[in-house]
Amino acid sequence: MAKFETPLLDQLETGPWPSFVSDLKRQAEHRAANQDKIEYQIPVDCVEDILGVVELSFKDKEVHWKHGGIVGVFGYGGGVIGRYCDQPEMFPGVAHFHTMRVNQPNGKYYTSDYLRQLCDLWDFRGSGVMNMHGSTGDIIFIGTRTEQLEEIFYEMTHKYDQDLGGSGSNLRTPSCCLGESRCEWSCYNTQEICYQLTHEYQDELHRPAFPYKFKFKFDGCPNGCVAAIARADMSFVGTWRDDIRIDQEAVQAYIGGEFPPNAGAHSGRDWGPFDIHKEVIDLCPTQCMWMDGKQLKIDDKECTRCMHCINVMPRALRPGKDTGCSILVGAKAPILDGAQMSSMLVPFIKAEEPYDDIKEVIENIWDWWMEEGKNRERLGELIKRQGFQRLLHMTGLKAIAQHVQEPRHNPYIFWYEDEVPGGFDRDVTEFRKHHKR
Repeated sequence: MAKFETPLLDQLETGPWPSFVSDLKRQAEHRAANQDKIEYQIPVDCVEDILGVVELSFKDKEVHWKHGGIVGVFGYGGGVIGRYCDQPEMFPGVAHFHTMRVNQPNGKYYTSDYLRQLCDLWDFRGSGVMNMHGSTGDIIFIGTRTEQLEEIFYEMTHKYDQDLGGSGSNLRTPSCCLGESRCEWSCYNTQEICYQLTHEYQDELHRPAFPYKFKFKFDGCPNGCVAAIARADMSFVGTWRDDIRIDQEAVQAYIGGEFPPNAGAHSGRDWGPFDIHKEVIDLCPTQCMWMDGKQLKIDDKECTRCMHCINVMPRALRPGKDTGCSILVGAKAPILDGAQMSSMLVPFIKAEEPYDDIKEVIENIWDWWMEEGKNRERLGELIKRQGFQRLLHMTGLKAIAQHVQEPRHNPYIFWYEDEVPGGFDRDVTEFRKHHKR
């Protein structure tokens, strides 16, 4: 019999989609059924208390969780998110209910044995409730008591060689797509650069010293499987700078119906005969494609690397061979004030070990943001406040056409002293002499 009546939560189980309420009820039953076999280190009824406190929150229309203080593990400033219930007498099982973020493996590759070890550890020392994965990518352990934090951390690091992820005003856990391990479109080794930068910036990951959170995300190609361009303060998106490779025979095979478009993904529906104009050429955002007789032509200088044509005709079109990545900055996806997409900073850079060029860009940006950023101000908000031109000046990057979003509104041009020959102490005549149009 359930510990609490939850009529409001029960409504969430009536819809067509899977419900977290059903998951919590199953976990509560699991803990109750196994309490004679497992010596749970936190109250056996903690999951039932979760249901009770969330039901009360729905009823009162206010959240009954509070951040009652800083908790963590020795030597780390991040990785543990402190949670306490403001009704501990009513719900003693969740009086402490801290969340731990665990650094996920690159590409989220797991063995079944490893997953069982994590689940057994969390069943024993936590609530058993997990989130695979958080929006940043971490494995999320939801709910344990303060006295269990060091025990969990010791077992993870000594038994499973597993580290905590990021939380707080620091570098959050870097996240990447499968990259070259499985994807034929990947333009650089996302897993390797994610691994290298995670190790390079361990101090920034575990000891918060930033104005606010900072996220790296690595997409191997413009398809963007980890949504770097929408959610990362610094997005790395695979691209190429030579021409798209075209197999003209395969193009004709698509036109003739020999190959299904979209790699057969829509083969279960009757879309009618493939129309290359309707499904590819007319949908090109820059209109850089056309048919010249039986030849598909592409003006590659106008191509924005959107990947649509390649996705529709993967046997006929492939990215070029001169591959690397673009670096974009300033994205965030908050709930209240809406998403802000990232802006192009470096259109193309080779992503090759030891990644020194990329590290230089990162550290120049951090120097500026840590000096100028306000408390809880993301990089994108600082760029909006001080201007993209200021970002370029502080990073030493030259302005290029890809940085221009729209024509400027301000008719005045501002010069730095080192940009004007002879400095500012010259008369207008001398200035004009040096700047004849």
